[in-house]
Amino acid sequence: MFGFGTMIEKLKKDPKSIVFTEGEDPRILEAASRLLASNFLKPVLLGNPDKIEKAAEEAGYNIRGAEIIDPTNYDRFDEMVDLFCEIRKSKGMEPEQAKKILSGANYFGTMLVKMGVADCLLGGATYSTADTVRPALQIIKTKPGNSIVSSCFILVRPSATGENEVLAMGDCAINLYPTEDELVEICGETVECAKVFGVDPKVAFLSYSTLGSGKGDDVTKMHNATEKAKAKYPELPIEGELQFDAAVSPRVARTKCPGSAVAGHANTFIFPDINAGNIGYKIAQRMGNFEAYGPILLGLNAQINDLSRGCNAIEVYSMAIITAALA
Repeated sequence: MFGFGTMIEKLKKDPKSIVFTEGEDPRILEAASRLLASNFLKPVLLGNPDKIEKAAEEAGYNIRGAEIIDPTNYDRFDEMVDLFCEIRKSKGMEPEQAKKILSGANYFGTMLVKMGVADCLLGGATYSTADTVRPALQIIKTKPGNSIVSSCFILVRPSATGENEVLAMGDCAINLYPTEDELVEICGETVECAKVFGVDPKVAFLSYSTLGSGKGDDVTKMHNATEKAKAKYPELPIEGELQFDAAVSPRVARTKCPGSAVAGHANTFIFPDINAGNIGYKIAQRMGNFEAYGPILLGLNAQINDLSRGCNAIEVYSMAIITAALA
């Protein structure tokens, strides 16, 4: 499996624990069973212990060694409520309201990370991205110097040389219409994530225009964001604004932006908005035969990640390794 050897070796040296918010889901149980067999990542399953153990037994998954926590019967729940009320004090959070909110596995699991019970969290197999991001923003919050949570997808496919072709794309899942400054932040976070996957980033800020060939507010935004990113990250090869063909095709790049060190060779793409990003990565995934890993959430004080509701057990297993390796 691409690039996971290095991550697994890292986790063997420094094992992590990961909360799965949907502990009774068969996909989660299968992934947890595989992780436990490999012994480099400890699953923490949320849900009713009897139901989880019964579901695992019936499906033939060995989850011995997993920690199972029942949100309805947790011995540190009062402590959790007090901490949540403190975190949300500015919003007037009261204990009874907090108890109701923390009955949701997404909030309960995020609080376990906040309290240090687990190192990271993976959820969303049965609920929306917003329901993963909301508690993360409220409880974990963004890292110092960051103003937003963003995301990227890592896309992988075998190449003719026998090595994997690896691309990073951001932000394809979280920010609807990022500003110039937010795009710069997305660039920085996407680059750092790409490096974890062995990518030597060459960054293209994408547009329907290449270096002024088109006009419009969206072109201006991507041009300005490029210039700001170059100023903030002078060590990075960054080009923009670029059309996608100019970004990836050396032949087109020679015509549209000769002399550019990035054009024609880009591997890290910053999209102007969520429409372009989401459509773009899905085209690459479905028509370009890339494996897509993500969305990988970026910019938080702890690693919280989201699953697609259409995910399978292999994707859960892969995302668990990614989440823990980034923690």
